[in-house]
Amino acid sequence: MERTPAINLPPVVLWLAVAFIGVHVARQLIGEASDEWVVYAFAFIPARYGAIGALLPGGVAARFWSPVTYAFLHGDVIHLLVNIVWMASFGGPLARRFGTARFLLLSVVSAVAGAGLHFVMHAGDQGLVIGASGAVSGMMAATARFAFSPNGPLAGGRTSAAFHVPAEPLRSALRNRRAIAFILVWFVVNLLFGFAGGLVPGVSGPIAWEAHIGGFVAGLLCFPLLDPVRDQHLPGDGLES
Repeated sequence: MERTPAINLPPVVLWLAVAFIGVHVARQLIGEASDEWVVYAFAFIPARYGAIGALLPGGVAARFWSPVTYAFLHGDVIHLLVNIVWMASFGGPLARRFGTARFLLLSVVSAVAGAGLHFVMHAGDQGLVIGASGAVSGMMAATARFAFSPNGPLAGGRTSAAFHVPAEPLRSALRNRRAIAFILVWFVVNLLFGFAGGLVPGVSGPIAWEAHIGGFVAGLLCFPLLDPVRDQHLPGDGLES
């Protein structure tokens, strides 16, 4: 009799979740002063790219790593668990299709894009942006590019082949009722959270919805550049779609 693993996630998703948890646990153990330094050194702060950047923990060098490292910091356990659940749900199918290297590259690009859009909207702001939501949003968008295709994992596919179905060009995917409904609901929910984040249970501060949208758009557009099944796509797929 074949055994099914208790945790049926691709290793890269599992280890990324472990890294998120490990960072959060370590922050609880190092003391308040040290934790504050870590947060300021590795969070994304728009003002870091201005005159005060050199005065913040991490100095000028943090301008280069913080657009990625902010994704490993979370405000509390609820924030952490929500991102892990969404990553497991949508990052799992993507990792099965992309493999480790492509999955991590898209995650990094999405995190950076999320930080970039937040910077454009809040240049000079001293508020901290933390959390993996930008990267996870990119995973969700990339998964939507193929999961709703015929026989995809969210369109009736029940075997491992469902994770490798040819993806539709973006313009075709945006005519797919399930895909467009998912995308619209995602945007509406994130905008509502952005404007009423303080009313959401478990949310102690404002939600960086711009980072979510930046990551989502990056995942949506960068998918065909990284998709290993792209040779099977219909003619005309690409960034222009």
